[in-house]
Amino acid sequence: MYNLHLSPEQLEIRDTVREFVTREVKPVVLKADRLDVADRTLPKHLLEEASCLGLRTLALSEDNGGIGADALTSCIVAEELAAGDADIAAVLTETSRLAHIIFDRALPEAERDRLLPGFLEHDGAHLAVADREAGSDTRLGVNYHRPGATTPALAATAAQAGNGDWVITASKTCVANAPVARLFAVTVKVKGRAGDSVLLVPADAPGVIVTPHAKPWPHGTCGDVTFADARVPAGNLLADGAAALLRDTSGRGIPLAQAINIGIGRAAYEAAVDYAHLRIQGGRPLIEHQAIATKLADIAIRLEVSRAAVWQAAWACDHPDAVADRSVSDLPLTTVAQVFVSDAIVKAAKDAAEIFGAMGVMRDMPLQKYLHDARVCQHAGDGNREARLRIAEHIAGYRRAAAAIAAE
Repeated sequence: MYNLHLSPEQLEIRDTVREFVTREVKPVVLKADRLDVADRTLPKHLLEEASCLGLRTLALSEDNGGIGADALTSCIVAEELAAGDADIAAVLTETSRLAHIIFDRALPEAERDRLLPGFLEHDGAHLAVADREAGSDTRLGVNYHRPGATTPALAATAAQAGNGDWVITASKTCVANAPVARLFAVTVKVKGRAGDSVLLVPADAPGVIVTPHAKPWPHGTCGDVTFADARVPAGNLLADGAAALLRDTSGRGIPLAQAINIGIGRAAYEAAVDYAHLRIQGGRPLIEHQAIATKLADIAIRLEVSRAAVWQAAWACDHPDAVADRSVSDLPLTTVAQVFVSDAIVKAAKDAAEIFGAMGVMRDMPLQKYLHDARVCQHAGDGNREARLRIAEHIAGYRRAAAAIAAE
């Protein structure tokens, strides 16, 4: 089983991020006038300050200029960031995850040496995956214990010009990090190559048009991206299998979204505890009233059990051999954490808001933000219904074809 005794380095990273969130993030994102108008504008200066702390390159290996954090450390940081703001956490964790996949695993050394410096040198440079296409990514649900729908063929294509450059024609939608991305990993069809291929396209390449979404994206920022005969060098093609790494449908990947969810719940809990100490009712603080105290205890229990589920999934991600030798369950633990944590945190956020009474639903108070963010986590991605069915299929011993999983 994983060691709950964090290393000195993990403790130092956690404390540094927590101090940054308390000192820099919360005073900006929790301003009453910002909350009152539901302003979810991404504070880019905070992203750059976080990058100076190494959070943008947290998972990138030390050899390539990053910190080389493992899955558990990444989840600890994701929780701390989300306790300040889920949007900032979503942007930074996505960039960190993609940096590890692209630069550590999917790029040949020569091409990495060409593209990596531009990413490292600019604190505002982020990464994005342009994978979804309008009309082809409708959630079909899980057809339990039956073959899934046929994977829709990508409309995005790439062809080689006479000089070897790739010419990309594609239209992608709902691209997380699109408005702040410096480099896009674009899934395309390449004639003569089996499966989906991935090309790296700089945001400033001719023919790249980014259209930010007008309405607030659930967490972070997103937009639509059009590649109109965009040209990139031949070496920008990632290794075979990169598309599968970027999509990660195993149910055993790094539980970053679940860690963000815990951070949201923890922020709501801490606000409720502070208020319960401050508010006097019947001649004594709220926290001395039994009904309030037990409600806070229930929130604390949900948070602790949720964190244990996420940490176990993260540890198993770092130690895949532990599944092989039966040290931990062979269930898709990240999917298990998704279901449990998202339900538990919505309940925790609701209970925290109730401690504030009528103030808990006021627009200029942070509780309505926390509850909104918790509900986003509950319904993001496939949603919990489909996640439960995936777990049920694993229990039943049913194995889905890779194409069917991608189609869902």
